[in-house]
Amino acid sequence: MEEPDCPEGSVPDRGGERRTASLPLPAAFLEFLSENGLDPAVYSMAATIPRYIRLKPGMESKIAEIEAELKCALDKVLWLPGFYAIPPEIQIAGSKAYQQGKIYGIDAASGAAILALDVRPGNHVLDLCAAPGAKLCMLADTLGTTGSLTGVDVAKHRLAACRTMLQKYSLGDRTRLFVADGTLFSLLPVNSRMQRMEGSIGVEENGSIFPEWTSRRSWKDRQKTRKANANGQQHLLAASEPELIYYGKHSGLVGQCKSDVFCPSVDDEACTSGYDKVSLYNLIAY
Repeated sequence: MEEPDCPEGSVPDRGGERRTASLPLPAAFLEFLSENGLDPAVYSMAATIPRYIRLKPGMESKIAEIEAELKCALDKVLWLPGFYAIPPEIQIAGSKAYQQGKIYGIDAASGAAILALDVRPGNHVLDLCAAPGAKLCMLADTLGTTGSLTGVDVAKHRLAACRTMLQKYSLGDRTRLFVADGTLFSLLPVNSRMQRMEGSIGVEENGSIFPEWTSRRSWKDRQKTRKANANGQQHLLAASEPELIYYGKHSGLVGQCKSDVFCPSVDDEACTSGYDKVSLYNLIAY
C-alpha cells in the first residue's frame, strides 16, 4: 500500500509508530488475530520492516548523491524495477531528493500491483481510489507520452493531493482527475475510439468548450463550492456527478465540448472502446 496520506504525498514520521509499538495490543484485536489464525508476534517486527522509495525514471545517475543525502544505502529491489529499500527510520520528506521530485515514497505492494497491471504504450488507464497519488504517478511514468490516465477518488481534498503530486513531478500532461464515487463512475476516455452518445450529465451550458486548464477558478465555481460548503453538501457532490478538478494539455479535453466529455457509457461500449487497464487500490483488472 502507499505511504499514508500527508501533504503532497509526503511520508509521515514513524517515530510515533516505534514509540507505540511496545504498547500491548488491545484484547479485542488479539481476539481478532486468534480467530483468523494470525500470530501477534508479527507486530513486534514492525521496526525491522524496510520502507521503500521509487526512483523517478532518468535519475539513475543520482543514486550516489541520494545515498549521501539520506545517509544510507539504497538497496535495489531486484524484482521491482526502480524500487529501493531503505531503513525504516529514514525520513525522506525533508530531503532535497524528495522535494525536487527525484524519488517517490511508495510501498513495494503498490508497485507490484502496477507492475502486474502490465501497462503498455497507448493504453487508456483508469485508477480508482487514486489518492494520495504515488500509484497514479507510477502509472503516468509508465505511460509516458502515449495513451491517457484517469484518476478517480471520492475525497476531493485527497484528490487535490494527487493533482499536486502530478504537477510536482511534471506528469499530468495526459491525465484527468475526477471527484466521484468509483462504483458509479462511467465516463470513458476521450481519446478512445468510442462514438459519444448525445446529451450530458451535470453540464449546465451545452456546447461549452474546455480551454487549457488553469488553477484559477471562475467566480461561478467559487460560488458553487461556497454554497455547497454552507449547506454541508460537499460530500454529496461525488455521488451526484463527477467533478473534474484537473486535466492535462494532452488529456484529450482541450477543445472538446463538455457535453461530449460528460457522456456516461452505455451498454457494452466500455468493453469495446473504454479503458484498457483498471487499477483499484492494490487490485488490478484487465
